[in-house]
Amino acid sequence: MELLINNQLKELLALRKWLHKNPELSGKEKNTSQKLEEFIRQTSPDKIITGLGGYGVAAVYVFGEKGPTVLVRADMDALPIDEVNTFAHKSEVEGVSHKCGHDGHSSILAGLALALKNKPLSNGRIVLLFQPEEETGQGAAKVISDEAFKMIKPDYAIALHNLPGFEKAAIVLKDGPFAAASTGMIVNIKGASSHAAHPEQGNSPVKMLSQAMQEIPEIPEKKSSKFKDFALATIIHAKLGEVAFGTNPGKAVLMATLRTFYNDDMKVLVKEAERLVKSLAEEHKMKVEISYTEEFPATINDKKLNDTIRQVCDELGEEIIEIDEAFRWSEDFGNFTSNFKGVLFGIGAGIDSPGLHNNDYDFPDEILPHAVQVFYHTIKKISNA
Repeated sequence: MELLINNQLKELLALRKWLHKNPELSGKEKNTSQKLEEFIRQTSPDKIITGLGGYGVAAVYVFGEKGPTVLVRADMDALPIDEVNTFAHKSEVEGVSHKCGHDGHSSILAGLALALKNKPLSNGRIVLLFQPEEETGQGAAKVISDEAFKMIKPDYAIALHNLPGFEKAAIVLKDGPFAAASTGMIVNIKGASSHAAHPEQGNSPVKMLSQAMQEIPEIPEKKSSKFKDFALATIIHAKLGEVAFGTNPGKAVLMATLRTFYNDDMKVLVKEAERLVKSLAEEHKMKVEISYTEEFPATINDKKLNDTIRQVCDELGEEIIEIDEAFRWSEDFGNFTSNFKGVLFGIGAGIDSPGLHNNDYDFPDEILPHAVQVFYHTIKKISNA
């Protein structure tokens, strides 16, 4: 029996194109949420939970008292990027578009809902979660901390991400770290301003700022013995004073993105970066305030779940690509793998596909049924184990 019957694949592709035409930014996914809820209701879930962590929607399917609860998650927010494509389903929202493929991810999950209706499982409970605010790193944490999430209590959590640069529909796997932890570090530096004609009467942050810009990126190499794996610090923004040619600046802002493959290494990197900044502040007699934003934990994959996916791919004849090193980008699904046994796998979007977040990217519809198959047969094996 086919997982998707009649015109269901056409319905899914129409849904995907509607989502692409009507993108919404993180935290503003109201219409996206409503559209997906309407679509999912046709599959008659036992329960639908709305408003999870904002505009999150969870559809719960109960197939028996025995078996685990498996959560399958798709993100649904778009990006503040102008689309340059000219096809019929081009974004109709100025300055906003689906350049990470979350329209495709949500459509895959909708397809899984149809598959579960067509071919119900015999055991377990399946929760399909349409999650908001992935791009800002806030959505998963908000969903998990939501009081309504206590009704879900998953034993396992699974998700995927499309990956340009890999063969279409190839399943990309890695045990352990799959996507990096990342944290946005913000350093506000305060000295004392003065007239530009008398810089000696003030205390400009210029020397501290320039030193910090040079030395923060050097931390992973200089302190390499303190890290068990990859660490990276990237300066992404700096601002010194204002555009006022008569003023010697008295304040500055420095921003950096910190990345590691392990959460423990992130704690070390944050500690070392803070120590450096405070040491420089003391040296230059500055006051500093340090804050953090867009914090993503590392996504750590469970080997047993990966082995289940490997077995499913072998049985389905789907290509498997095993990667040696985790991806340096981050995914807030790491909040799930930090709390539950979980796995995030990749699915190839095509060797020649534009990269994620490129303004000409578009999710490849051909991979959608492959993703539905892998999800369905994986959760079936987990439920029957």
